[in-house]
Amino acid sequence: MATLLPTRLSLSTAIISIVLLFLPLSPATTGEDSGFVKRIDRRLLGLKKEKLSHFRFYWHDIVAGSNVTSVTVVQPPSNTSATAFGLINMIDNPLTLGPELGTSDLVGRAQGLYGSASQQDLGLLMVMNFAFMVGKYNGSSITVLGRNAVFSKVREMAVIGGSGLFRFARGFVQARTHKVDLSTGNAVVEYNVYVLHY
Repeated sequence: MATLLPTRLSLSTAIISIVLLFLPLSPATTGEDSGFVKRIDRRLLGLKKEKLSHFRFYWHDIVAGSNVTSVTVVQPPSNTSATAFGLINMIDNPLTLGPELGTSDLVGRAQGLYGSASQQDLGLLMVMNFAFMVGKYNGSSITVLGRNAVFSKVREMAVIGGSGLFRFARGFVQARTHKVDLSTGNAVVEYNVYVLHY
């Protein structure tokens, strides 16, 4: 009596044949472009050899006084939260070479926002661009995103991109509190930025 079920070998052969039949249709395997994407030579964008740069500057968060650079745009929904959970501040903070705002050279501005994102501790979600204003980096920016556990000695956040001389940037930043004025809430934070870019 002849069996009606395919043998194991013929079933495997059928599956491989089907896979091989559709494999040439994939743009990724043929190297062909599809309708909305195509491969280009990175030199067309001026991208040469990737390098690692280290930037060090001070971030000034001024929430009180005559020249406020950080304003609350969303109040926490509950005034009973010890961490101000839900608070969002928009920032345009000066970046300087040294910790003193009045005497240090301004190199750029941190523009973006931070929000209180933790109910257990003071953990901020930081979303900001370091927009540089001097030298060869004038007009270029580095984009940072991450968690800032404010009371930790060193906080690390990701560099997720950039513009100008920082196209395709990636890396990380380390933030260390330099000074906090407890009466006003104003803070100075040292940032060390390690960024891979072209």
